[in-house]
Amino acid sequence: MTVGEKGSKEIEIRRVKDGRRMDEKDHVAVESPLTIFFNEQELVTLLCSPRDLQYLALGFLRSEGLINGVDELEKVTLDQERSIVYVYAKEQGNLAEKLYGKRTITSGCGKGTVFFHALDSLQSKPVISALKVKGESLFTLMRALQERSLLFHATGGVHSAALAEEGQILVYSEDIGRHNAMDKIVGECLVRGISLHDRILLSSGRLSVEIVLKGAKMGLPLIVSRSAPTSLAVELADRMGITLVGFVRGSRFNIYTHEERIL
Repeated sequence: MTVGEKGSKEIEIRRVKDGRRMDEKDHVAVESPLTIFFNEQELVTLLCSPRDLQYLALGFLRSEGLINGVDELEKVTLDQERSIVYVYAKEQGNLAEKLYGKRTITSGCGKGTVFFHALDSLQSKPVISALKVKGESLFTLMRALQERSLLFHATGGVHSAALAEEGQILVYSEDIGRHNAMDKIVGECLVRGISLHDRILLSSGRLSVEIVLKGAKMGLPLIVSRSAPTSLAVELADRMGITLVGFVRGSRFNIYTHEERIL
């Protein structure tokens, strides 16, 4: 799939440079709604990049604790024209009861809505992992993440995320929303049977609390970004046993929590 295919759109613009106006063409990131139906009930509408929509839907459901794996599902259907994903579980549960009182507006890009209680994760077990990573490998992985970011280089309007192990990226995604990009990673791993155990999450964007929450639910021990974390993200990562690394740029980075995993 090329960068221009659904990921970006060419438009006419008026560029101003050195006081002069010029008619030019530019590429902007495509933003569109995706509605997820779960067991024939409308669950949520996300604003996202219109790629890998089934991965996004499944990753969102997994991140929100509504499913644990694809073996629980009867079928998944994508209506591309209407931008709807229908997900059917083998066991019909009471969706409204599961989600009652759990809607939270986040600081995320796109439609920042999730369905957890912010304190739910504090009752979860901390992440246990023997993962150790050389500091130099973080620079290598972040450079690899940036090199894959073709849609970002074309538009400047998307975030990147990847699941990695030391030395290589395993799964990669781009989306207008940081949390969407991460959910696409989770969804693809579910479908392809890729384990998240002892793996690294890479992100191009701000490490806010919903990113750390998603990482904690997936049992990810190390979350790395070229951007900054928020205070609540740092507090949560510390309590959940997650190593949080930010500002991976050039030859430096900051370790905010559990530095013992970085050699």
